[in-house]
Amino acid sequence: MEDVLELHNVNKTFKGFQIKDLSLSVKKGFITGFIGGNGAGKSTTIKMILNLLQPDSGTISVFGLDYKQNEKEIKQRIGFVFDNNIFYEHLTLNEMKRLIKPAYHNWNDTIFNQYVDMFGLSLKKKLKNFSKGMMMKASLTFALSHNAELIIMDEPTSGLDPIFRRELLEVLHDLMQNGDRTIFFSTHITTDLDRIADYITFIHNGHHVFTKEQYKIEEEYAIVKGDTDLLDRDTEQEFVSIRRSNHGFEALTTNKQRTETVFGDTVILERPTLEDIMLYTKKGTETIW
Repeated sequence: MEDVLELHNVNKTFKGFQIKDLSLSVKKGFITGFIGGNGAGKSTTIKMILNLLQPDSGTISVFGLDYKQNEKEIKQRIGFVFDNNIFYEHLTLNEMKRLIKPAYHNWNDTIFNQYVDMFGLSLKKKLKNFSKGMMMKASLTFALSHNAELIIMDEPTSGLDPIFRRELLEVLHDLMQNGDRTIFFSTHITTDLDRIADYITFIHNGHHVFTKEQYKIEEEYAIVKGDTDLLDRDTEQEFVSIRRSNHGFEALTTNKQRTETVFGDTVILERPTLEDIMLYTKKGTETIW
């Protein structure tokens, strides 16, 4: 499968934080969810993908192209939807369109009007009077109106009510049916990704933990529950992190099959959520109960 986006050994250092040797890829025609805790480096990574920040070292290619020689071509083919408003709030949606349209060779007014109607957006209403949900739909309308092949979304559902979030996820799902588009979706609301993501990319403290297909996470990862007397120096090495309590232990394994072999029916295995995986990875081996 073709990679639309590739990062190889990307490094970026700030005071008190570092993205180190980050390598990841995004497959064409799929939705990749991008997860990690606050401060994990998600927004910094997205800014580098959009060339708003430059890496200290390493390479980033989009559509097989690099920004040094091909920035204009790359940005013609990318659409972006951010959590925060990036429009001039004193303008109407129609006035904002007049500013944005000339920047894109493939702008299509028919598609723009189609999504304006679908989302129930007002062309004459000032953007400062749009709700957060309507602003998000306006951002998506602009991203889709120039036939963007790669749509990059940074916390698009943050602050939206559940109904609005569900509507947006349904729109994204419908967009993917012809296989021509790719979505890179950064969010801390991991339940949204359960609904629509094909792949999950997880970073922690500036490091790439994994990129996996959703079903493989379920096959490989498990929450393990059992009595604490099952734990010793050797068995503890089987887990990413362990929670102990008076009632027993819970732990995260990245090798469900091996855990079944080691512990047999003395433990209970449950499917972890993406949130579980992030929490256990963050805690490492420290005891939090």
